[in-house]
Amino acid sequence: MRNYSLKVWLHRGLLAASAAAFTFASVPSGAQGAPTPPQQAPELAVAVCGTCHGVTGNSINPMFPRLAGQHAWYIEQQLKEFRAETRGDPYAVAYMWGMANQLSDPTIVALAKYFSSQTPGPGTSHPEAITARGRNIYEHGIPTQGVPACAACHGPQALGSSAFPRLAGQHAKYIMKQLESFQSNMRKVAIMHGVASTLHRSQMRAVADYLESLP
Repeated sequence: MRNYSLKVWLHRGLLAASAAAFTFASVPSGAQGAPTPPQQAPELAVAVCGTCHGVTGNSINPMFPRLAGQHAWYIEQQLKEFRAETRGDPYAVAYMWGMANQLSDPTIVALAKYFSSQTPGPGTSHPEAITARGRNIYEHGIPTQGVPACAACHGPQALGSSAFPRLAGQHAKYIMKQLESFQSNMRKVAIMHGVASTLHRSQMRAVADYLESLP
């Protein structure tokens, strides 16, 4: 059943990404084969990125992360990794490698600025017992498993910093998928592999639900 659900999820995402790619082709660019110019970034953000991430970066499909209010530096970093094909989790390969390969550095900067300046939407409520457990892990870690407090890097309100991304209000399903990718080392981020390596699935879920509940 889990494999079936994953296939359905991937199929739906591929349909959305295909629609976005088709729209991407219709957005005017400079010379044939040239990267999309930065002055077209707002149009690109709405017409192409918005297909999956929402025009204001508040996506409703948990396959695609919410970008509204995310730090510009982090969006830039991820887009450059997609373009370089160095971020290796399955959804990056399936959707973002192809979407990012026509983006110039100035366009990436402009897209990051657009989404980082958008207002994040409200959080999504979850059962109090689960969010309380997630909050405890987030704020204090799990010393017996060698798991540090998430808040030490991502901040007490999960708003991130100049070195770590914002997590507040992010889709729980998306956070789960990333934690699983970190744990398996499919997405190679050494610090996050160390954090996630001993987490149980139920612990990941509690933290993810807590983070999604934040405004």
